[in-house]
Amino acid sequence: MNILFMLPLQAAPQQGSVLPTILMFGAIILVMWLFMIRPQRKQQKELAEFRNALKKGDKVVTVGGIYGEIVEVSEKTVLIKVDGDVKLRVDKQGLVKDYSETAQK
Repeated sequence: MNILFMLPLQAAPQQGSVLPTILMFGAIILVMWLFMIRPQRKQQKELAEFRNALKKGDKVVTVGGIYGEIVEVSEKTVLIKVDGDVKLRVDKQGLVKDYSETAQK
């Protein structure tokens, strides 16, 4: 028996336009860029500007939540005064926030 007789005959599915699919993928990429990538880049840029503008006397917070005042700034590290005579040398990448304005209020 021939195998072709056993298979039901079906019409080939009609090809639709590819344009709606391409537009949908484009819209998804646009939404991801607007709501995820763009804000993250903006935040990274602001953080880099903050770290480059550090100067002696700024009050900062580290990633670990340590509050201190900058005593010395070098190319990659800063020396912060934590309490009394306690000083810590931390990498600039570990500083996340300036609290000089809020500390004075």
